[in-house]
Amino acid sequence: MKFDKPKLRCGITGHTGVLGKEFLTKKNNLKFIKFKGDITKKKDIKKWLLHNSIDIIIHLAAIVPTNIVKKKFNYANKVNYIGTKLLVDELLKYKKIKWFFYSSTSHVYKFSKNKISENSKINPTSKYGFTKLKGENYIKKTLNKKIPYCIGRIFSFTSVHQKKPFVIPSIINKAKLRQETVSFDNTNHLRDFLCVDDVCNAIKALIDRKSTGIYNIGSGDKVLISDIVKLIFTKCKKKYLIKDNSKQTCLVANNSKIKKLNWKPSKNIKSIIEELF
Repeated sequence: MKFDKPKLRCGITGHTGVLGKEFLTKKNNLKFIKFKGDITKKKDIKKWLLHNSIDIIIHLAAIVPTNIVKKKFNYANKVNYIGTKLLVDELLKYKKIKWFFYSSTSHVYKFSKNKISENSKINPTSKYGFTKLKGENYIKKTLNKKIPYCIGRIFSFTSVHQKKPFVIPSIINKAKLRQETVSFDNTNHLRDFLCVDDVCNAIKALIDRKSTGIYNIGSGDKVLISDIVKLIFTKCKKKYLIKDNSKQTCLVANNSKIKKLNWKPSKNIKSIIEELF
């Protein structure tokens, strides 16, 4: 007689965000236990852990938009770093967690003309990256040899549910304006884009193998923001003007490590944008 493999009980924070909501649809062999409290309150975390039987944790909760983190830095630091610290501290008391995943960001890296590997120089490009790096460092120091952990440094991604101030939704919003011609500046930047589904599949690949250490989650493709403007405005049959003398920056993943787990991006930037309309 064949028996079904028991489902892993997966505690998840940040399940109301774009990535979290999408990840909940990837059930496979997971039983999700959502965190519904305040990640900055120790008592809420403790209650969640004590009242549920959890095997693994997917920690997605964070304030992400870089302009909001910059404007409300104290609050963002409280959520992104202090919330992570409180969660990690309680996990050590809980003593039942078999694996922990922390969603970090490409913003912890220094800009580079070359593709960025997991061993590339760390120098946060934003205050958001600074808060996530603090979380990374606390996890490494505290969970070392106590709870297996994996840090996923996620590069840019988009989704039909993503909204301003993220890059692609902001460009689409401008394409819907009634202006005859829309002007753009600050577009001379090379970035790395995935669809949200590919990010979820990457995390699932890491879960399946209980991978530990640091993994870049990115497409590995260099995409100019100005080319995204061109794709979207051509799609919308709208006129645009690029006025950009800014110095070019580049933040693109070397994704060879995660590709060894039989994961690879399923869509390029053109097909990603097609899906948004």
